[in-house]
Amino acid sequence: MRILITDGNERAALAAARSLVRAGHEVWVAAATRVSLAGVSRGVRERLLAADPLTDPESYVAEVGYIARQEGCGVLLPITDASLEAVLERRVALPATLALPFPDLSVYRAASDKAHILELAGACGFAVPVTRTIATPKDITGAIPDAAFFPAVVKPHRSVVTVGGIRRKLDVIRVADSVECHRALTALPLAAFPVLVQQRVSGAGEGFFALRWGGRTVAMFAHRRLREKPPAGGVSAYRESIQLDPALVGPGLRLLEALDWQGVAMIECKRDQATGRQVIMEVNGRFWGSLQLAIDAGVDFPALLVRCAAGEPVPEYRDYDVGVRSRWFWGDVDHLYLRFREGSGLRALVDFLRVSPGRDRSEVWRWRDPGPFVVETLQWLGVIPRTADARSRSRVVPIESAPDSGVP
Repeated sequence: MRILITDGNERAALAAARSLVRAGHEVWVAAATRVSLAGVSRGVRERLLAADPLTDPESYVAEVGYIARQEGCGVLLPITDASLEAVLERRVALPATLALPFPDLSVYRAASDKAHILELAGACGFAVPVTRTIATPKDITGAIPDAAFFPAVVKPHRSVVTVGGIRRKLDVIRVADSVECHRALTALPLAAFPVLVQQRVSGAGEGFFALRWGGRTVAMFAHRRLREKPPAGGVSAYRESIQLDPALVGPGLRLLEALDWQGVAMIECKRDQATGRQVIMEVNGRFWGSLQLAIDAGVDFPALLVRCAAGEPVPEYRDYDVGVRSRWFWGDVDHLYLRFREGSGLRALVDFLRVSPGRDRSEVWRWRDPGPFVVETLQWLGVIPRTADARSRSRVVPIESAPDSGVP
């Protein structure tokens, strides 16, 4: 099967591309730069995707559709929230024969709404963070918690919002006190509201990952974060596969069932040090950054998803190797640097240098496929760009005027 993967500079795109090439598929990777992390992987064919899904989603979907028609692709795998939402909103503009194995737009948006998920997750059995919901900017002054509430995090109800007709990606903001909280809230656009102010949860980050198709759970996986960037909480730089804990799996499956989920999903949690309970953080309705760990441990989510999209009978996957560890090298280097800045660098250096050959895997470096690590290193050093300069972007030919590739 011919498959088109977007967002070629994402590590999840690289993991998916390697998986699907190994499974015997023909894989195209589209990216905003001429050289991309996943685009240089062995067996992959590169395509430049000039339009931006945030600033020009209409042109972006037109260009994705044009590439899919031109290459005769049968499955489309958007990797980021911005790309996925753009194509879900404009599904009718894509070729009718192009499978998009994700939930429909309404379900995806329900899962992306942090306020909605918080309420739903609590009903499904997850613990939820202590939260203040600020409905509008006018409510900021009277709704900021007192000093005992902090440290906290400020979360817009959605990660991608539309401001003045242009989409913006909004990040979670960590705040140490009420002054920082007020500053963060007043800087947010109106579209970010309602905004959640949540008491920070102390504990290890754990994730539950699942593939659900046709009302059936096809595959499950879980991992624990060992190091993050930034160290106080962020993306995982070093993580380990763990057993499927019923306290995580039960509420996770109930939540996905309540959403009527179709496709892959990650439910991000923290195990509260004080109570031992799983406290939900958010739901990601797409492939996640540490996807390679699940594949290395024995749950090949990209290959399974494509088989589901093709209508193949797929058995259930519950067993995988526990204790497998995956390191995102340059992310771990950043973690080490930040720990040195905090004054705890010696202990961090010892941890960084401790490697277990039997269970540690490099996420990006592979002996048989060294190109992506070379590209990522050059990007980390600033030698080549990871994102496209806006001036280099160009509008593409709309689908209706694109040359006929012969694909219906």
